[in-house]
Amino acid sequence: MDIKGMSLGPIGTNCYIVYDDHNALIIDPGGEANNVIDFLHKEDLTPRAILLTHAHFDHIGGVEDLRNYYDLDVYLHENEASWLEEPRLNGSISFIGKEIKTKRAEYMLEPGEIHLAPFTFQVIHTPGHSPGSVSFIFKDEGFVISGDVLFQQGIGRTDLPGGDMKQLEDSIRFSLYQLDDTLVVYPGHGSRTTIGNEKANNPFVQ
Repeated sequence: MDIKGMSLGPIGTNCYIVYDDHNALIIDPGGEANNVIDFLHKEDLTPRAILLTHAHFDHIGGVEDLRNYYDLDVYLHENEASWLEEPRLNGSISFIGKEIKTKRAEYMLEPGEIHLAPFTFQVIHTPGHSPGSVSFIFKDEGFVISGDVLFQQGIGRTDLPGGDMKQLEDSIRFSLYQLDDTLVVYPGHGSRTTIGNEKANNPFVQ
C-alpha cells in the first residue's frame, strides 16, 4: 500500500490518497480537485470513497467536484453530519468569504474497523479540534492520518465552533499516544512525524 500527500486549497491542507494496486481512498480533499484527478489518472487508480477527518472548509473544498466526477460516497462522523451543507458551521464564510458546501455524507463513520473495497483500517473518534474529528489508523501499513488533531510538535486549534481543549488533550493522550511509537503520523497540515516523536517532544501534550 502507498500513500500520496498533496497540499491543496486556500491554506495548504494535506490531502492524502491511500492506494493499493488500482484502488484508492481520497482523504480530506481540501480543494483543487483537478490535481487529485490528474494523479489518479496518471497512476491508473479508481477511487472508492472520500473519507473526511472532519468537515472544516479547508478539508472539504474538493469534495463536490470529486464526488460528482467519480460518483463517490463520502464518509464523515455523525457529529458533523450537517456541516457539509452549512458554510457557517464549516467556517468557509468566516475564513475565506465564500461558501463551500456540498450535500450530506452518504455514510456516518463510527469507531471501529472499516472494510472498504480492498482496504481495512481503524476509525477512532478524536474530538477536540472539532466535535466530529476522527483519525484513520492503517496499523499493518504503519501509519495514522490524524487530521487537525496532532501535528509535528503541534496540536489543532480549539477556538473554532465545537472546539474543546480538554477533549483535544484527552484525544491525543488517551487515544493517539496509546498507539505504537513507530506509527507514522500524517497530519492535516505540515510535515509527517511519529507517535513516539510526539510523545517525547510535543510541547503541548506529553
